[in-house]
Amino acid sequence: MTTEKLRVAAIDLGTNSFHMIIVEESRGKGIVEIDRVKNMICIGRGSISTKMLDEEAMQSGIVALKNFLVLAAHHGVAPENVIAFATSAIREAKNRLDFLRRIRDETGLKVRVISGREEAEFIYYGVRKSVKIGATFDLLFDIGGGSVEFIIANNKGVQLLESRKIGVARMYERFISTDPIAASEIKMLEQFFSAEMVSAVAKASKLKVCRAIASSGTAQNIARMIGSMNGRPNKASLNNSVFTRKEFQALYTTLIPLGSLERRKFTGLDANRVDLIVPGLILVDMIFRIFNLQEIVVSDYALREGMVLHYLKDRVNPSNDEEHELDIRKESVYELGCRCDWNLNHGEHVASLALQLFDSLAPFHHLEAPYRELLEYASLLHNIGSFISISSHHKHSQYIILNGELRGFSPTEIEIIAHVARYHRKSPPSEKHAAYSILKPMQKRAVDVLSGLLRLANGLERGHRQNIQNVTVTVKGSVITLHVTPRFEPDIEIWAAEQLKSLIETVLQKTIIIEAA
Repeated sequence: MTTEKLRVAAIDLGTNSFHMIIVEESRGKGIVEIDRVKNMICIGRGSISTKMLDEEAMQSGIVALKNFLVLAAHHGVAPENVIAFATSAIREAKNRLDFLRRIRDETGLKVRVISGREEAEFIYYGVRKSVKIGATFDLLFDIGGGSVEFIIANNKGVQLLESRKIGVARMYERFISTDPIAASEIKMLEQFFSAEMVSAVAKASKLKVCRAIASSGTAQNIARMIGSMNGRPNKASLNNSVFTRKEFQALYTTLIPLGSLERRKFTGLDANRVDLIVPGLILVDMIFRIFNLQEIVVSDYALREGMVLHYLKDRVNPSNDEEHELDIRKESVYELGCRCDWNLNHGEHVASLALQLFDSLAPFHHLEAPYRELLEYASLLHNIGSFISISSHHKHSQYIILNGELRGFSPTEIEIIAHVARYHRKSPPSEKHAAYSILKPMQKRAVDVLSGLLRLANGLERGHRQNIQNVTVTVKGSVITLHVTPRFEPDIEIWAAEQLKSLIETVLQKTIIIEAA
């Protein structure tokens, strides 16, 4: 991390669209998105077969880049901190050097053309900062207009980096001439996709890959359409959302027979992808089938975010090429807390006490280990709503957590963390609260237990002085006695905990007594 705030703009000159993301990086707060913009240039239009960039598309691209640079400057990005990479269509074009020279002459921007392997590597950098990658190997794939990148990796590193020329614009131009798509064209696409993915499938089989993570506009459109079909609310961020093979098949069988006019009416489908979604659906269907997957996770981070992360890494510590395991969940929680000017010592001490209570009372609440981690993060973030206002800060904490773009968590996990933080004070969980009422029974049970434990831990840290060091438990019949070990006289902490113990007593159906050890 740098000691000063640094703003960086990353521009991706893709086959379908030009994108720019502007971020700010600073110590503690991590990387915060400032703005993003997209322009559907379709620089690859017609170039897949001719290998020549279209003059009109090049002119539109230069205009878009001029606008991007103006926006970056308005956001305080220094010219030397604007990075731009070109991918498949420009990479393969015979007149790419002429286009890059014109960009340099008219905008001052130096665009670097990256290889397919480099593109896959940047995508990996982005995805691993957005979705938690564990000890087992995952398949990462990014569907672009000209190419599709495949990565196989776990938390120790990468086993495959591969780029294949099967992007949706390329496939549409090469294989699709009917609307709706003909069965013969579907069959040709399926055979072509299957042949292009042979090496990735073999590697995935050898490494026992059973989960895929998708990053691209195509994947996000698919996730949004599936969400719409299933009545799920449309959220700005889809990060870590999941769609199953069964859900995808329902969408596939509904959308593939439709013509473009009917597809255009489909909720969740970007108007600019009405045609390109067809080869995208067929590709995802083949990925499900030949990799034998049951679900796909969506990553909001991909190439552009990877570009930024790689740029910052090289800028801060260019000699450090060592792979290391990232705890993106904890990192993301701490960055959100820092952005909200949290009381770190208080949050960490409450978390420590809450985890001691979780462990000691495990025979009574019966929650499994993953909920322990969610309790820790809810405890760390329970007070961040004070950044908005002390009054009703528990509700503000819930809102910030839900909308804080925490990385590495599923939407359900974020919901639970936010609810637990919301119920650390004032009224307990209630069916009268709309957001709580729509949770599933197991999620409600988890929120009840975890918020009860957090209330108790927060009471034991009432003085914000880290007085209570340890909590041990003894049980006699229906009575649980908490023995607290203080540094000083613990009257204020025991008094506060007594006021806040009723929820956990109700949930566990036990009487709780609190006394100094």
